[in-house]
Amino acid sequence: MGARPLVQVKDIVMKYHSLEGETTALRNISLDVFQGQFISIVGPSGCGKSTLLNIIAGLVKPTQGTVFVNDRPVQGVSSQVGYMPQTDQLFEWRSIWKNVLLGLEVQNKLSAETRESVRVLLNKYGLWDFRNSFPRQLSGGMRQRAALIRTLAIDPEILLLDEAFSALDYQTRLAVSDEVKEIITQEGKTAILVTHDISEAISMADQVVVLTKRPGTIKSIHKIVLTCKEHTPIKNREAPEFRDYFNRIWKELDIHVQ
Repeated sequence: MGARPLVQVKDIVMKYHSLEGETTALRNISLDVFQGQFISIVGPSGCGKSTLLNIIAGLVKPTQGTVFVNDRPVQGVSSQVGYMPQTDQLFEWRSIWKNVLLGLEVQNKLSAETRESVRVLLNKYGLWDFRNSFPRQLSGGMRQRAALIRTLAIDPEILLLDEAFSALDYQTRLAVSDEVKEIITQEGKTAILVTHDISEAISMADQVVVLTKRPGTIKSIHKIVLTCKEHTPIKNREAPEFRDYFNRIWKELDIHVQ
């Protein structure tokens, strides 16, 4: 972990205006994320988790406060930040090869060198033989892997995952979270995951940030320390401490089923 945070979220406030009046979505959010960390953010529905991610990504400008990446204020979308939304957003009419090159195309960064780096990623993570296939010919897990490689192709320093596995069935979701965590770790990336799934948050992250109900503020930050031989999301769920973290975070979320 470096001395300076890679990402600094400072005093973020987000207010929305509508005909009904003013709504405060986020209030006084401050958070430091260091190089190589994997942070999960959980909170009740409507607490502003995805809004916070969009602010870090530069997709939304906050009402107050600033986000810094590498000590520079975020002003719009940056190639330093890779964003993975809820669905893989692969184009069905483009081959996997053309899909994973899309970000580089958009940023005018297609070259022999960047094509080679994408070829290496596809080879490394088992998709090279499927490069001429179309998304509909791939399993949900393989599609998600292709979407991650497309994001990694632009070589971002930080990855933002917004409910990135929620469209998958439970078993696929477990397998893909294992794969994605392994890829992010191997590539030495920093990641922030927004999820509704407490188990997913604990099993993937070094820290879990719990937000209050709207207006979202930081209620607590849990440093996750699990004693197990293999630190993969699936194996982490077997650690003796896992249930304690789950119960503590569940109580903090204070979700009442109507």
